[in-house]
Amino acid sequence: MKHKPNILVVGSFVLDQIATTSVFPAEGETVLGDDFHKAPGGKGANQAVQASLLGADVTMVGKMGCDSNAEEMLNACHKAGLNTQHVMCDARENTGCSVIILEKAADGSTKNRIIVISGANMAIHPEDVAFLKDEIAQYDMVVLQLEIPMEINELVCRYAHERGVPVMLNPAPSAPLSKDLLARLTYISPNEHEAESMTGIHIRNEDGRPDMEAARRAAQKLLEQGVENVIITLGSGGAVLLNRQEFLYCPCVKDITAADPTAAGDSFVASFCFAVCAGADQKTALSFAANTAALTVSRLGAMPSLPTFAEVKERAERSGLDMSVLE
Repeated sequence: MKHKPNILVVGSFVLDQIATTSVFPAEGETVLGDDFHKAPGGKGANQAVQASLLGADVTMVGKMGCDSNAEEMLNACHKAGLNTQHVMCDARENTGCSVIILEKAADGSTKNRIIVISGANMAIHPEDVAFLKDEIAQYDMVVLQLEIPMEINELVCRYAHERGVPVMLNPAPSAPLSKDLLARLTYISPNEHEAESMTGIHIRNEDGRPDMEAARRAAQKLLEQGVENVIITLGSGGAVLLNRQEFLYCPCVKDITAADPTAAGDSFVASFCFAVCAGADQKTALSFAANTAALTVSRLGAMPSLPTFAEVKERAERSGLDMSVLE
């Protein structure tokens, strides 16, 4: 590895409560489920843990409640090796949580429906992150998402931009973004639905396959708003990256049985950031991220499904990816 990445993640903590069923209930209907379990997650925490499991030094900034869910979340973060010295506790709000209904078909494929209760994630205030104005320059990359107040993302992004630190924004869940925020981003990584929400461009053909020309147009529209690099993930259709020099397409890894799509996008974003910070070119980083996300969807849960570097290395080398730059 040319360089061990030092990554800052400012984002959310969510304890996922997952019910698995073969029949999604209709309005007013009660069905018997197949399984229930809890798993630590949240877009910010998932991305932080994934980057750490791959070998980065990761500092997490966020807020939890003072409750048992917070203890469970912190234990998972410490187990993954995160620096949590800037994780705060709010005595008035509960730790963020979610309810996930995982619908499992007879062929083993799954679909999910998710409700997130933000809790303490939305209680982060500007004074809570003011220390980053002086400390942010030490990081190779800042990673943001939209499960915390927009004003915090705006502020942290401005701090990073002023000090020349690259910023990745995963714009999920979808929300309007200011021109100032977009103009300060090094990377933005919407999925196809978020990209459509931001640009008005539909990225699927009538037969359900991704329309690459539409994906390029959507990415171009975001480039025109000042973002340096646009990555659009297309689910089983792979991912594309556009900047002012090149347009890259990365296919989805095919020989994987999808058990649970939860955290796949987080896994992709974090592993792309890790690879770029470690010295990989963007094409290699996309392929590395695709292999990481493929392992994630093959397992249940959010954080528990995230793979280690050794697991991704074995998977990626089988697909022919040269991993030498990341070792």
